[in-house]
Order: sequence, then structure tokens, then C-alpha cells
Amino acid sequence: MSAELGLFPRAMSLAVHELRTPVTVVAGYLRMVLREQAGPLTEKQRKMLEEADRSCARIGTLVSEMSELGKLESQQVALASNELNVAALAAEVASNMHEGEDRNVRLDVRGADQPLMVAGDRTRLGAALTALMHAALRERADPGVIVVECGTMTDATRAWAVIAIGDDAVRGSLIEAARATPPPFDEWRGGLGLALPIGKRVIEAHGGALWSLPGDAGRTASALRLPLTNRS
Repeated sequence: MSAELGLFPRAMSLAVHELRTPVTVVAGYLRMVLREQAGPLTEKQRKMLEEADRSCARIGTLVSEMSELGKLESQQVALASNELNVAALAAEVASNMHEGEDRNVRLDVRGADQPLMVAGDRTRLGAALTALMHAALRERADPGVIVVECGTMTDATRAWAVIAIGDDAVRGSLIEAARATPPPFDEWRGGLGLALPIGKRVIEAHGGALWSLPGDAGRTASALRLPLTNRS
């Protein structure tokens, strides 16, 4: 472990190291028992063990996210830098989202027909967009439409690809807020693991920014910008 790492990345790296082995061992034994290698199971026992297996998998995912966050904090992640259409990526991510369907909440992507070319890591940017859309759908209690609006903006320094996620009442305020210093983003929310903190750092590592509105509106709406490589 490098002595040059800050306290937070060092603590995160140590926690990942200490947690990964026991989680792997517990998951392995649970799978063996579920395959009845230690003898037959009753239906009640199987249901209890399946729930334990799902919970163990969630812990394993969290450990992996802790590892990724620690690496991003210490700038140990080598991000790919390939040209990609982030508007098309947003549309692809939205088409694969199923959160909220049981509550009649859906995503509507607008502006994806306009190519928004950026240089970046497609896999990690896709994961960041997934986290943001998932958070918006999860926090929306009432039936309705959450719009994913893709567009551009230009400031004194450069042209940006902008993706705003929210309903019609807040998207304009989100985009307008970015014309000055973008307001902070509420990244630490329960029930979402570390996907939002990871997504924020991935976007910032691409030279972009992520923000939301203050108060309750910020829980269902967010926006990001990334440097454009074209002005079309």
C-alpha cells in the first residue's frame, strides 16, 4: 500500500482487503449448501439460504465498489479515452432500465438524435449514467415521466455535452445552474451503494461536472456535462 495515498483511499483499500476474503468464503459455502452438498434442504431452509446468498452478493458488490472508489480517489484508475456519442449511450442505458415500471414511472430520452461526441471511457460513463437514472427512478414516488434530455451548452471556455435528468419542472433550472458554478451533487444516499460517488468521480475524471438542485428536487433530478470534441 503506497504511503503517498491519502487517509481515505488507504482506509478504503484496507477495508476492501479485509472484507474480500471472508465474503468470498461465506458466498462459497452458501452455494455449496444450496447445491445440497451437505445434505438435502427443506423448502424453508432453501428460502432462508437464498436470501442469505442474495445479501452476501450485495456485500460483495459493495466491496467491489469500495475498491473502485478507493482507486478513483487515489487516481489509480486508467480511464480509456475513446471517442463516443454520449447521447446515444444515454439512450442505450435508458432502454435497459426497468426500475420504476411497477410504479408506472418511466424514462423518456430527448435529443439523442443529435450526436454528442466526447472522449472517454464508455464502460465507466455508462455505469455513471445508469446510477443517475436508477437514483431518479428510485426516488420518484408518483407515477410519471422522468426526462433524460441531451443537449449542448457553451461557456467562456468551451462547448459541453449536457445531459439533464428530471421532470419538466426542474430540468430548466438544472441547466441554468450550470451557467455559473454548478451546485453540489448529493452523492451520499442510502440504498444505492457507492454507485453515485463512483459516478461523480468518473465524470470529474473526464473533465466534466455533476450537479443537482438543493432540497428534495435534488433527489430525483441531476445533470452532468462533459467536454465536447465536436460542436455539431
